[in-house]
Amino acid sequence: MDFFLSADVTTSTKLLEVLYIVIGLVAVYAGVKNLFDKGNPARFGTAVFWVCLGVACSLGRFLPPAAIGVLVFVMCIPAVLQRVKPGSTKAPTTDEMVGNYEKIGSKIFIPALSMGVFALVFGICGLLFPKSFTLSALIGTGLGVLFSIIFLMLKNKQNKPLTFLNDAERFLSITGPLCMLPTLLSILGSVFTTAGVGETIASIVGNFIPEGNLVIAVIIYCIGMMLFTMIMGNAFAAITVLTVGIGAPFILAYGANPVAVGMLALTCGFCGTLCTPMAANFNIIPVAILEMKDKFGVIKNQIIPALFMIVFQIIMMLILM
Repeated sequence: MDFFLSADVTTSTKLLEVLYIVIGLVAVYAGVKNLFDKGNPARFGTAVFWVCLGVACSLGRFLPPAAIGVLVFVMCIPAVLQRVKPGSTKAPTTDEMVGNYEKIGSKIFIPALSMGVFALVFGICGLLFPKSFTLSALIGTGLGVLFSIIFLMLKNKQNKPLTFLNDAERFLSITGPLCMLPTLLSILGSVFTTAGVGETIASIVGNFIPEGNLVIAVIIYCIGMMLFTMIMGNAFAAITVLTVGIGAPFILAYGANPVAVGMLALTCGFCGTLCTPMAANFNIIPVAILEMKDKFGVIKNQIIPALFMIVFQIIMMLILM
């Protein structure tokens, strides 16, 4: 309780920790539910994965790093052995979905939009009033979820708290271990930077970029951001490494606008996001949720637009830097 009672910890951080605890409890529920689900062909491995993930999420701030490392290691064992599988679920039938849509109509989009709206409003308020408004966009997303739950309960009396808990477990089971990929990949940026990958890239690229040639430096930087994002699955992880290795020494050091370079470097990375299965939250999880036959169907439809976009981003950086 010292953490939540401390005056040195902001309200936003405390609320965010509560949000992580709730997420962890949902994951633990998924593990316990699957453990007793005889319809799950891998119920023990599934239970181990979700319970370990839940404990790490809810108690991560309060457990020693070694304990979290053990939990992550144990969690990965059933995932690697492919022993994390969805159990029996009570998904709504087509008739139920059609009937609910006829009752609600276009208002069905309010819950989904509210999460984005809450996050946007909280993010903007935090930027405009940093001293008086301490709640972050992540807190806004959590409040958007809470608003959505209340809205859906008011619109349909059959929606009980257990309904949302079971649906959360159902979607977790559909995505499986892939739900952890964005988090793990985002950590890679810090790991690579600490390991000196950026400096190694700088020493290699320095052999190909003529000193002071910003055009070639920008082209290599932008294409590198796209390719590195395809490898890491996360543009935010890639930009830390590529900026240390290419952006800072070969572009920013010659007086380029850091705002324009940083902004467009991220969009170059997002071009790579469109083309890689490593960006599981964008390209693989939707395939699983929509039960698409072609697991690379999303990527195939995004490759051509991504190639046009990377050319456009390179031109934009050359003009604006």
